[in-house]
Amino acid sequence: MAERRITRVVGVGPLTLGGGAPIAVQSMAATRTQDIDATVRQVELIEAAGADLVRVAVDSKRDVEALAEVRRRTSAPLSVDLQENYRLAALVAPHVDKMRYNPGHLHHHEKDRTIEEKVAFLAETAMEHDCALRVGVNCGSVDPRMLERYGSDHVSGMVASALEHCALLDQMGFERYVVSLKDSDWRKVVEGNRRFAAERPDVPLHLGVTEAGMPPEGEIKTRVAFEQLITEGIGDTVRVSLTLPFEEKGREVTVAREIIADIQAGRFRSVPASLDQGLNIISCPSCSRVENEAFIELAQDVKTMTAYAKDHDVTIAVMGCRVNGPGETDDADLGLWCGPVAVNLKRGEESLGAYSYDEVLGRLRVELDAIIAERAAV
Repeated sequence: MAERRITRVVGVGPLTLGGGAPIAVQSMAATRTQDIDATVRQVELIEAAGADLVRVAVDSKRDVEALAEVRRRTSAPLSVDLQENYRLAALVAPHVDKMRYNPGHLHHHEKDRTIEEKVAFLAETAMEHDCALRVGVNCGSVDPRMLERYGSDHVSGMVASALEHCALLDQMGFERYVVSLKDSDWRKVVEGNRRFAAERPDVPLHLGVTEAGMPPEGEIKTRVAFEQLITEGIGDTVRVSLTLPFEEKGREVTVAREIIADIQAGRFRSVPASLDQGLNIISCPSCSRVENEAFIELAQDVKTMTAYAKDHDVTIAVMGCRVNGPGETDDADLGLWCGPVAVNLKRGEESLGAYSYDEVLGRLRVELDAIIAERAAV
């Protein structure tokens, strides 16, 4: 195994990322942030499982008010996901140790302001409140400018976006940041992080396979990516993203610890040639953006209902919210993204309509059978 890259050191509250420090493990609360009791309880569960850092999503001023109370009721190091409203950083920063922003979301608000101006605001806010930043790039939500430049080559777009934002932060004199490059396809995660690390070996990297899915498949995809990267000395902090019931959320942390321990001890699992062949179900780990907790049960029901198609090369994505759902189901053969009372069903990029949680499984099966029949006829 290659020696760890010695990156710059990034302080996150009491935690040290990079610089050869032990690989930190984090997870994310899957509750509505405004449900303060549930969010505090989940933070406690995640911390008790051994997490070094816990992330919470914020999408409105009411979320910020709830976050302030969560902060008062827990001593766990906290990170926040700014989602699509980067301006909330000024309200959020006093309550957290790190803020994550997605370069692909900065174009949604205040379109008369440049990307440089928005990044400057984030950097200045972080400096003022003693916060670190994570530049969190996802293949499913790459900056539209990069999509125009690289087309369907999302990995190149993802790497270019991350490099651009690192350069902007460096020019502003802000170096207290880490970078993540994620996708639901472990191969893209490996390729993207390898390419970025070759260009910027000084920057600490946060590793993860986003929307890895349910155990055990989600654990396997994540393990494969981590084995490839950590053995090459790449990775300073990690998150395992699994679709889990509330009380089992700490399993993301224990699985991450097990994978890291196995890698460090030289215990590797072979990568079967059949990995990702046949039916592939992608599902997000859930977070406070989920507007109906029936999402988790739906994901499990999709897995059960579609078991008969296990030998067919079909990808089904089950997403829990309106933020990631529309874009990150585009590459799937069939996609479901969940709203408060209905599930939006897609075939590729085409919308097939919205269905109640009780109806959608039946319509999904019709579409799945149609895909199987069409491919058999070729």
